Amino acid sequence: MASKPGILTEWPWTFLGNFKYLILAPWVIHETYSFMVENEAERDFSKFSVFPFLLTRMLHNQIWISLSRYRTAKGSNRIVDKSIEFEQVDRERNWDDQIIFNGILFYLGFMYVKGANHLPVWRKDGVILTILLHAGPVEFLYYWLHRALHHHFLYYRYHSHHHSSIATEPITSVVHPFAEHIAYFALFAIPILTSVLTGTASITSYSGYIIYIDFMNNMGHCNFELIPNWFFSTFPPLKFIMYTPSFHSLHHTQFRNNYSLFMPFYDYVYGTVDKSSDSLYHTSLGRKEEAPHVVHLTHLTSPESIYHLRLGFASLASRPHSSTWYLWLMWPITLWPMMITWFYGRTFIVERNVFKHLKLQTWAIPKYSIQYYMQWQRESINTVIQDAILEAEDKGIKVLSLGLLNQEKELNRNGEMYIRRYPQLKLKLVDGSSLAVAVVLNSIPKGTTQVIIRGNLSKVAYSIALALCQGGIQVSAVRQDEHKKLKERLGNIEAANNLVQYSESNVTKTWLVGDGLSEDEQSKALKGTIFIPFSQFPPKKMRKDCFYNNTPSMLAPKHLENVDSCENWLPRRVISAWRVAGIVHGLEDWNVHECGDTIFNTEEIWDATLRHGFRPLTVTPSS
Repeated sequence: MASKPGILTEWPWTFLGNFKYLILAPWVIHETYSFMVENEAERDFSKFSVFPFLLTRMLHNQIWISLSRYRTAKGSNRIVDKSIEFEQVDRERNWDDQIIFNGILFYLGFMYVKGANHLPVWRKDGVILTILLHAGPVEFLYYWLHRALHHHFLYYRYHSHHHSSIATEPITSVVHPFAEHIAYFALFAIPILTSVLTGTASITSYSGYIIYIDFMNNMGHCNFELIPNWFFSTFPPLKFIMYTPSFHSLHHTQFRNNYSLFMPFYDYVYGTVDKSSDSLYHTSLGRKEEAPHVVHLTHLTSPESIYHLRLGFASLASRPHSSTWYLWLMWPITLWPMMITWFYGRTFIVERNVFKHLKLQTWAIPKYSIQYYMQWQRESINTVIQDAILEAEDKGIKVLSLGLLNQEKELNRNGEMYIRRYPQLKLKLVDGSSLAVAVVLNSIPKGTTQVIIRGNLSKVAYSIALALCQGGIQVSAVRQDEHKKLKERLGNIEAANNLVQYSESNVTKTWLVGDGLSEDEQSKALKGTIFIPFSQFPPKKMRKDCFYNNTPSMLAPKHLENVDSCENWLPRRVISAWRVAGIVHGLEDWNVHECGDTIFNTEEIWDATLRHGFRPLTVTPSS
């Protein structure tokens, strides 16, 4: 929102939320129906093509968003290092409003502007006219409009909304108050209306012009330099008729220069070119890929989780992962990347963060959770993980945390397999189990004397049970096989006496749960029971009269920078204990692995984590 919002700041359909697309429905239905039932001579393909064209624009913008986020996470050719946070994502969430607005105006134009119907696919004279009108009046008028928007009266009422983003993303280009978009469309309509009124318009001239505007807008705000040096050295005058991402980035950091739309010519004419434009261009172009200190290795979960990645839909990534009805409509598209990852996949960078002096990255393996439980997929998964470890070693990375990858001990013994294969590894593999144990232990309400444990038992579960029994807290397992496994693991130590048989007469309201908690088992819990997960995947919430903690996780301090997406199902700025463990490992410079059956001193790692600013997520109700 602008500092002092003026009139026509809000979009007229803001109150509709995600139902705003229904505004276009009458036109889309009418034109589609008309195109289907009218005879060939009466069909107007130009009107019918508006809706597919709008969808193409959305896809075009999404490609730029994903590309920009990927490139800036890698670090190569990045221009501005300033963080992007949730506030910016929320502010830029409705970047598609301008596409809806343009769609309405296109439909109205085809209805009421004489000569706008039955446009040919191509007319050379119309294309040339559009180019000339853009290079002349549009660029000139935009330059002075833009300078006017930086006058304090208009700036604080409108344009400051756009300039709230210092580190820009492609969609920053279209994030403006409604009134600004009216002015912009009036400018961009000059070539379109002129070609229509002169009878030279074509589908190519108007759609190509809009795609050109989208392309240049996205490129100018992508925050990485991609125009090669030879492009300008081959034909030097190009610097006056084509801007670069670094040229426009200076406008967002310095505010009082580089006002041009896409052609810097008028900035050179009127002396408003930033003197550091050329040097920033060369510096950004020569910037190498970033080498982080700590890498968090994770993987996809459900098929639609690909849209919740930071490289996917920014608005979805900024919220905890949940099932969204409209993603089911995209299953034909979702199926393709899912099928590809069954047979091929390579680790890719999805996020970068900074914590004090540490540079952090998150790498994702394009394998889904279900594949980890398939015997025939395990060799492939282990190979991809091994390649990621060796790549991290070559890059000089200090710590690699295994994240969700250690959910199955049989897969690689919590990373121990790689240590045995490559005993000379300099980087340290951290599975994060010790901190996960510490988080769970510190989530149990004060005064608890008995807990129930249920779920697929893991290294974390055994360690929790041992710590509780040693602390004088009774532990009972719901299933007989689970009780037997815990008994065998604890052995004959005195603390094992606190491992008791479960019965329905148990009155404890503290349940420690892993994967596999059924609805029937949840129904046996008393009202007000606290379910505390010890696995990476949360239980399904089936009881409204009970409390459900998040999976082991902690609230990140403010100095964890560039956090603009949620980690799977966790709330904003909350990250899993497995990921936190890797960061703390790097901060403390612990020169040891945490793999296999290894568990660190949980009190020591808990104290170190708190010392670095991480905080427990919630305080559970008293028992």
